[in-house]
Amino acid sequence: MGPGRVAYAVRVTTSEGEQGGGGAGAERTPGGGGAARPEERLEQAVRAAEQALIEFEIAVETFRVEVENFSRLHEQKLGPVYARLEELDARILEARAARSDDPEDRRRADEARAGLMPIPGVEALMNGWMDSDGLFPEATAMLTDQPVRPPQRVRPSEEARKLYRDLARKAHPDLAQEDKERARREEFITRVNAAYARGNEAELRELAEEWAAGPELKRVPSAGEELYARLEWLSRRKELLTLVARELEDSAIGSMLRLAPDDPDALLDEIAEQLRAQVTEREAELAALLA
Repeated sequence: MGPGRVAYAVRVTTSEGEQGGGGAGAERTPGGGGAARPEERLEQAVRAAEQALIEFEIAVETFRVEVENFSRLHEQKLGPVYARLEELDARILEARAARSDDPEDRRRADEARAGLMPIPGVEALMNGWMDSDGLFPEATAMLTDQPVRPPQRVRPSEEARKLYRDLARKAHPDLAQEDKERARREEFITRVNAAYARGNEAELRELAEEWAAGPELKRVPSAGEELYARLEWLSRRKELLTLVARELEDSAIGSMLRLAPDDPDALLDEIAEQLRAQVTEREAELAALLA
């Protein structure tokens, strides 16, 4: 599926789903010819929305693969030519600076050359300053001229200790006789431990009240509520996919695909030809400067 067709695909599918909702297979109330009951119509709407979302996901995923493939092809065919152009531009600026001995020409030449060179020894420079999660807090403080503070030490009050011990005795997971109850207790004790580690007496009191009240009895939703919840989820999922599709279509590669949806390879060949002509011009200019 080519670019610009993703949104079209979902409009067509949704329209077909809405039309199909009242066609063959639609349940009617007994007696024939009567309108479907509200819950049945809701079920039909959910089925139509589900089918539309499936088609939309397929369209978005198909286009994403097209963009990724075209991006790789773009890099393979044009990347070396772009690199050659950048190198020639830097050498031209350096040749001009050597001829003019102008500080401004030298500055431009140095900037162009620096843009082509990788930053040396980044890992060595940052050794001991960061890990996979980013800069250490001490490093951040030093770089922002903030005083390095030692980690805060929490000393729980006697009341916090009492609340913690009482909760740990009552809610310990080993007291559970069923897996579901054990999981509930483990989740609760995790929160208790975190509150005690912070020395938060008020939070421990709230947890004690929560435990005393017992587990919350959850009401089983009705069939209609479940259907409405499903429709809301489908709607949110469609909005997310719409954003993904728009980002893909608005990207540089997506925009290029939109220019030639039926033959993107020919577009690459055309761009490559233009770039090669620019390379020839730059080579001639550099040769003249060095002569």
